[in-house]
Amino acid sequence: MAITLTEKQRKLLTEGKNFAHVATIMPDGSPQVTPVWVDFDGRHILFNTEEKRVKLRNLRRDPRVTLSVLDMGNPYDFVEFRGRVVEMTTEGADAHIDAMAKKYLGQETYPFSRPGDVRVIVKIEVTAATG
Repeated sequence: MAITLTEKQRKLLTEGKNFAHVATIMPDGSPQVTPVWVDFDGRHILFNTEEKRVKLRNLRRDPRVTLSVLDMGNPYDFVEFRGRVVEMTTEGADAHIDAMAKKYLGQETYPFSRPGDVRVIVKIEVTAATG
């Protein structure tokens, strides 16, 4: 069941250039962790990835996920979000990664795209948050 985030938790996701580490589960049950840029749509935590990434394959197989988001101004201030993926979509994903590039890099377009890349927005329903 989804929870409502506090104002402080929402700000951590929306204000500043705060990175998240997303943890997924490999087929053998071991953890896999990747740093990502994060966003919040008022209901879900979002991150953007490329179709070929391991984390996306893991989440298609097992939608359980944990994100640890650090306040870049004070890395001892963080929140751990646990939840599950409720949607993965390519719709609007190119525009979303450009918005993330603006937030995190100050650039109008995402500069690391390669020919043939397919971007995917991952939407996470938060079921628990600590910190």
